[in-house]
Amino acid sequence: MHFRLLTISALLAIAATPALAQEAPKLFFEGDVVRAAGPTAKGPGCVLNSQFKRGETAIFRIRVLDPKTGKSLDDKGVKSLVVELSNGEKLGVNYHQHPPKDPTDWFWVGGWPIAENQPTGSLSYKVVATTLDGETVVWRPFQVANSQVTVIGD
Repeated sequence: MHFRLLTISALLAIAATPALAQEAPKLFFEGDVVRAAGPTAKGPGCVLNSQFKRGETAIFRIRVLDPKTGKSLDDKGVKSLVVELSNGEKLGVNYHQHPPKDPTDWFWVGGWPIAENQPTGSLSYKVVATTLDGETVVWRPFQVANSQVTVIGD
């Protein structure tokens, strides 16, 4: 009887194992945030940054990779990409070469022009990718204030 209980327990554990296993990710993300270059920049442009002043533009740069091949996915490999800010704003992003004049790389880019009346403080964000088959995949940066976009006073 004791052996039979062990056998039943072992079979139940084996049967439950697939439910515990996680499905392989559909996409892999890399990303950062930089200050836009140009007339609205209140500091050097295209530099990693998480703190922005009102009137500046935060640029979200994202690379989407196929986890099986490691290859970067362009606008023919991903249906759409959107950056969603915790204040409800949604930013469309496009696949571009960078830098524009003498390109060395390609990735997804979207800008958030920070309004003059934007309250100070941190905003969380997430990237929502829609695959070619219509499935959505979400990526979030680290959930700590320094990894979020922070609007600071002048």
